[in-house]
Amino acid sequence: MGMDIVTSDSKVNARATVNVHENVLVPSADNAREYRNALGHFGTGVTVITASVDGTPIGMTVNSFASVSLDPALVLWSLSKTSGRFEAFQNAEHYSIHVMHENQDALALKFAKNANAFETCDWRFRDNGVPVLTSALTRFDCTQQAIHDAGDHIIIVGKVNGVVANEGAPLLFTKGKFGGFKPKS
Repeated sequence: MGMDIVTSDSKVNARATVNVHENVLVPSADNAREYRNALGHFGTGVTVITASVDGTPIGMTVNSFASVSLDPALVLWSLSKTSGRFEAFQNAEHYSIHVMHENQDALALKFAKNANAFETCDWRFRDNGVPVLTSALTRFDCTQQAIHDAGDHIIIVGKVNGVVANEGAPLLFTKGKFGGFKPKS
């Protein structure tokens, strides 16, 4: 396969030949694990999202959190339609997104397995009834702005009403494992 290399100097036009032999995976139900493993190469932050259902706190661990817009301040996250917590979070008008500290992997695992893992950590209710974890690295207090259908998930967009940011390093997740960030010197 040939590749043109063009720079801003119009006098330079080099031609390079690259032989590429790739094993391309076309995602399907038959290779879902391989596809999921490939996605795992992308490191993400780890969040716990909390809301309230009829005064009862509920939470879940999510790594699909992302910023959408600075003005207005919008964020998004994805929720599986097969999650046992789907209805609660789909209907939550208000929720909080907690970015986990690098040492909070055990707490993130508890919320991944148990929507009621609040008994294992310090938390309180905000004035709007949303439960908040008191030890997160950063917290984004949100109002649901929009929901978009996205295959076997929905994308929930939230308007950020307030942020609490603390010092520390974030918990990261890649290739099925938790870890931290080590900056290059």
